[in-house]
Amino acid sequence: AAPGGGVCAPAGGGSVPVLFCFSVFARPSSVPHGAGYELLIQKFLSLYGDQIDMHRKFVVQLFAEEWSQYIDLPKGFLVNERCKVRLVPLQIQITTLGNLTPSSTVFFCCDMQERFRPAIKYFGDIISVGQRLLQGARLLGIPVIVTEQYPKGLGSTVQEIDLTGAKLVLPKTKFSMVLPEVEAALAEIPGVRSIVLFGVETHVCIQQTALELLGRGLEVHIVADATSSRSMMDRMFALERLARTGIIVTTSEAILLQLVADKEHPKFKEIQNLIKASAPESGLLSKV
Repeated sequence: AAPGGGVCAPAGGGSVPVLFCFSVFARPSSVPHGAGYELLIQKFLSLYGDQIDMHRKFVVQLFAEEWSQYIDLPKGFLVNERCKVRLVPLQIQITTLGNLTPSSTVFFCCDMQERFRPAIKYFGDIISVGQRLLQGARLLGIPVIVTEQYPKGLGSTVQEIDLTGAKLVLPKTKFSMVLPEVEAALAEIPGVRSIVLFGVETHVCIQQTALELLGRGLEVHIVADATSSRSMMDRMFALERLARTGIIVTTSEAILLQLVADKEHPKFKEIQNLIKASAPESGLLSKV
C-alpha cells in the first residue's frame, strides 16, 4: 500500500490511474507504476501548466482514506495503487529577483557541437560569447556542466570552446540536460540556487532544460546572446514563452557584471577585459 493511505483498487499493467486536482479542476490520468514526486510534478505541469503561476511555491498532497482528507505527500512516496493527489499553492508569494552570486551559481553549456555550425543562425557569435562565459566561470570558480547531443553522430563540442576545468562533460540523447548524472553533480555542489544556461537549440534543448530546472525549484538565467536555433522564429517564441514562466532572459555582459557586483572585486579587471573583447554586433539580440 502507498504510504499515508489514499489508495483504492490496485491498478493493472505498467501504469496506475491517478486523479490530479488543482484549484477547481480534477483530471483523471495515469503515471507509471512506482512513479514518485518528480513524475507527479511533471504530470501536474503537463495538465495545468497554463494555470500554474511558477512564481509561487507549491505542496503536493495525497488524499488519505484513513483520515478522509488530504495530507502532505509522505517522504519517499511511490504510486503503487490508484490515488488522488492535489497541488496546493502556498500563500507566500515568491519574488524572482534574479540576483547571482558565484557561490550559488552553476553554468550549463548545451550542445555547442561541430555539426550544428552550418545550420544554427549566428553560431559563430554564440561560440564567441560562450567562450567568454566559460572564461568568466573559470575566473570566478563557478562550476560548469556541459552536454553533447548524440556526439557519435553530431560531433563533439566545437574546438573554440575551452572546456578546461568543466565539472562534467556528458553525452546525451534526451533533449533536456537534466540527466541523472547532472542531478547528481548538482547535489554535490552545496547551496546551488541559480543556473546560467546557454547553447543550442533555444526552442528544443534549452527550453526543455530550463523548464525542468524551474520545476525543480532552481532559478534559470538564459543568456540571449549565447543561444540560437536554426530558425529565428523558433528562437523568438521560445524566449518569449520562457520569460512568461519566470525564467530570466538576459545577456552575457549582465551575467558577468552581476557575478562580480563591485568594481573592487578582485577579478573585476579580468572580467572587464573579457567584456571588452566582445563579439561583433550580429543582430542576434534584435531578434529576442
